Formats: sequence, structure tokens, C-alpha cells
Amino acid sequence: MNFVDEVEIDVQSGRGGDGCVSFRRERFRPRGGPDGGDGGRGGSIILQADSGLSTLLDLRYTKVYRAKNGQPGLGSDKFGASADDIIVRVPVGTLVYDAESNDLLADLDTGDAKITVARGGNGGRGNLHFKSSVNRSPRKAEPGEPGERRRLRLELKLLADVGVVGYPNTGKSSLVARLSRARPKIADYPFTTLVPTLGVVALGEESSFVMADVPGLIEGAADGLGLGYRFLRHVERCKVLVHLTTWEPGDQEGTEAMIERLDILENEMKRYNPEMAAKPRIIGISKLDLPEVKDRAVQIAKILKDRGHEVVAFSSATGENLDGLLRAIGKRLN
Repeated sequence: MNFVDEVEIDVQSGRGGDGCVSFRRERFRPRGGPDGGDGGRGGSIILQADSGLSTLLDLRYTKVYRAKNGQPGLGSDKFGASADDIIVRVPVGTLVYDAESNDLLADLDTGDAKITVARGGNGGRGNLHFKSSVNRSPRKAEPGEPGERRRLRLELKLLADVGVVGYPNTGKSSLVARLSRARPKIADYPFTTLVPTLGVVALGEESSFVMADVPGLIEGAADGLGLGYRFLRHVERCKVLVHLTTWEPGDQEGTEAMIERLDILENEMKRYNPEMAAKPRIIGISKLDLPEVKDRAVQIAKILKDRGHEVVAFSSATGENLDGLLRAIGKRLN
């Protein structure tokens, strides 16, 4: 499935129908008086969050949404019909911006959230409203109000309880795949994961949480290098971060290199949004099944614990100590 997390659309609500100028023309009622009805309301454009969606893909192909105009009023006190509203469904977690002013209009962060982004114009009043003691035959009616036109920018921030971050090939996708039913693409080359992957992880028999593998983080991610700038925003909503580090082929001093990569990405996230530094986090030493990692795990864990971090070493390949990682995540979530 294609993952689209940013798109611009144009919305145009409907114009209200015009009011009617009409007089009764009935036999035996020579002074029938005005009977022009009101115009109908124009249709509005409403954005509504839908928990069944996970991407803005549909809006990439339909970029213009126009509601119909209200019908004009008629004689015999008949009001014009109002136009139907157009409801545009978007994923939960969508931010709605005015593309011209860059103002945030709404954060649709719950399954029932909605916002009217273009309100339909009210219908004009017919001449039956303008009858008075001094004007028995008003020939006046109001035009319908115009609709609204806007250009919107929609940004999706995934709603996940736990975000798994780290350099490419640290085992993020493997961890999500092992703990959940998600099936991300896994390979041993950089940027295997090109889109965030969500998985639901059971935590005991009665609870669960959503885990996201956030791809593309390297040094310079906050400046747009790699895929990081595009996906760093998906980390902002996570309640807990699991930051992975591991040994990589070519590491001359494996311990120092593993900690250095960890520090680099911690700094990148802090540069992107300083509030990320305050998020609860667990440092995961992945690929514990590799001898090079096992040899260094105790030493690295001691260094990081001395800094105040909670550290868990594990292997997604063999399942070693995954229960320990889940316990640590559950404790942080609670």
C-alpha cells in the first residue's frame, strides 16, 4: 500500500439559494399578499477522522471538493432545498492547515473528530419576510450567501503508543514483525523501510499497544538528509520511544560506535523538536544473537545506565529477552 502523509486540496462550499419574490394568485383572494419562500442552504465541506484509514492516498487523486448550491425559494411559501454536505474522510491523526496562512485549523486526533472547513452559504429570505403595515406588497428578496473557498494542507502524524527509532539496519522492522502481525519488508541494505509500519502488540491477555517502526533516521535527518525529516514528525505523538543501537560490520571500536550513533540520533530528534528529549525512552541493544553484540552488550549497558537510561538487550531473530523488553515498555506506558 502506498503511504501518503502530506497532501494539499482545494475545497469549495455551495452558495445559498436566492429568496423568492412571489404573490398569492388565488381565486376569491384579491389581497393574497407575498408568499415567496427562502432559498436553501449550500452544502458544506467537512473533514472527518476515520480510524479505518492509515494514509492520505485517496486525497492525492481527488484534490478538489465542491459542494452543490442550495435551491432558490419558490412561491406558495415553499423553501428551496438545501444541498447535501460533502464529508471527506481522513486518517486519525491528520493535522489540517490553511495552506495560505499556515494556520492550524484542527488536529483530528480521535476517531470521531471532525471540522467544517468550508461552510455552505445561507439561503436568502423570500419576500414573505418583508411584509409590514406600511409595505403590504414587498418586492424584495435576499440573494443567497456565497460559499467559502480554501486551499488546505493536510499532514498525517501517526498515532502510535511506542515509536521504534534508530539508524538503518538496527532491526526496527524485525522487532515490529516479531512482536506483532505486521509484515514490513526486511533486508540488509540501507533504507529497507521506506514508510512507517504499524503493528498491534499484545501486552498480557487484556491489553495491547500500537508500535511504529519509524524509518529513515540518519545523521542530518533534522536537516532533511535521508528520509528522516519526512518521518520525524511521526515520532512526536509517540508516548514511549524505543531507541535501537547495535554493532555494524566495519565498526573498529564497536562499543564507541554504537554509543556514538545513539547520541547522534538523540541529538537529531532534539533539534527537530526539543520536547522529544523529555519523552520516556528505552535504549534497546538489538541483534543480541550476534557474537559481536553479545561481547559488548554488558559494557554498553553499563555506560548507558550510568547516564540514567533504561537499557534492554534482546534478539528479534531468536526471541531472547523480548519478554524483558515488553515488560519495560509496559512499565513506561503505565
